[in-house]
Amino acid sequence: MNTAPSTHETSAALAQRQADRRNYTLVTLAYWADTLTDGAIRMLVLFYFAQLGYSPFAVASLFLFYEVFGILTNLFGGYLGARFGLKTTLFAGLITQLIALSMLAFAPPSLLVVPYVMAAQALSGIAKDLTKMSSKSAVKLVAGSSEGQLYRWVSILTGSKNAIKGLGFFVGAVLLSLFGFQTALIILATLVLSALIGAVSTISGDLGKADKKAKFKQIFSPNQAVNLLAAARIFLFGARDVWFVVGLPVFFITVLGWDFWLAGGFMAAWTIGYGFVQAATPTLIRRRVAEAHAPDGRTAMWLAFALAAFPTAIALALRAGLVPTVAVVGGLLAFGVVFALNSAVHSYLILAYADDAKVAMNVGFYYMANAMGRLTGTVLSGALYQWGMQQGLYDGLVACLWASTGFLLLAGLISLRLPTPTRIVTGTWKVSE
Repeated sequence: MNTAPSTHETSAALAQRQADRRNYTLVTLAYWADTLTDGAIRMLVLFYFAQLGYSPFAVASLFLFYEVFGILTNLFGGYLGARFGLKTTLFAGLITQLIALSMLAFAPPSLLVVPYVMAAQALSGIAKDLTKMSSKSAVKLVAGSSEGQLYRWVSILTGSKNAIKGLGFFVGAVLLSLFGFQTALIILATLVLSALIGAVSTISGDLGKADKKAKFKQIFSPNQAVNLLAAARIFLFGARDVWFVVGLPVFFITVLGWDFWLAGGFMAAWTIGYGFVQAATPTLIRRRVAEAHAPDGRTAMWLAFALAAFPTAIALALRAGLVPTVAVVGGLLAFGVVFALNSAVHSYLILAYADDAKVAMNVGFYYMANAMGRLTGTVLSGALYQWGMQQGLYDGLVACLWASTGFLLLAGLISLRLPTPTRIVTGTWKVSE
């Protein structure tokens, strides 16, 4: 590959771009380490406390602060990333994750009660969203004005992240089976510490420019496209987590009788596959958007409406007496494919709609909405599943599935108003209202 600067590009600019790409790669690797441990912690906490006899709603409450502080972190994280630079927020995320793991790994058994675990999970939520905001903001800075490159890179980043999170689900379940709760957490803490040391010693300079004049009030975007996409994101991720976070794993181990490693392994495989679909989204939907080369608001709308068919079909199949393993596993696999496409399109659109000068703030605001959706889905997942269990064996999961359908219809309706990127003569992109 010829890397010599063109007549329109100085050697200094080329060197800066290469440095930005190197730093972005390092940020992404650190993010993957945090993502792996984040997925593992979720499985460890969920299965460990379900094994102790906690109710579905009590298990869901363990993740309440995780999601609440995820909202706050995305709200303030975008501002911090703009004000102090993305490297600062990345290091802060890794340090916070290390503290969260240590709180659980070295606590005496008498401290492992709901309030204490909720506090540790709050720190884990802060860590995850600081590192996510840093990495996803960085891709906008590196891709520059090339929308095709931005679309490909954000799809690969998002897909790889979810594949690694799925691997984390499996790692958490296996570590719990082999080593027990606290030893597993010590192993995970060692991984995060290694990632932190590696990031501090290899990332040079700043990724992006710190804006000392950035004001907190700027986090609330005046960009209508960003606001609409954020609203749709709330219901899209609420629709997933309302049955996936608590209802589904509890259903696997209590109704279907699966072991921890089998339930965790299946959820890991699903999330890994989901990540691969996200990474391949530009190829998979290329024919539908061949004229524009990138998806738009209409793509998100149709995918949301199509996705609503799957939780509906699973709920009806369970009501009709179809073998539950076939109905749930088969339906979940189909749901995962379409959800992955929808999520990847959203991840591209937020960067396409974001203002270049305020990308960290726009991304932070958007992922604040993402966290609000997860929080709503998590709480409802435990509450609806526990309420439904009192009606019948399968009714807990069925209640969660109907809520998922409603959320997806709302996401599709909001997406009706999303603006459409249109090609202009120069080959670049602009957002037309």
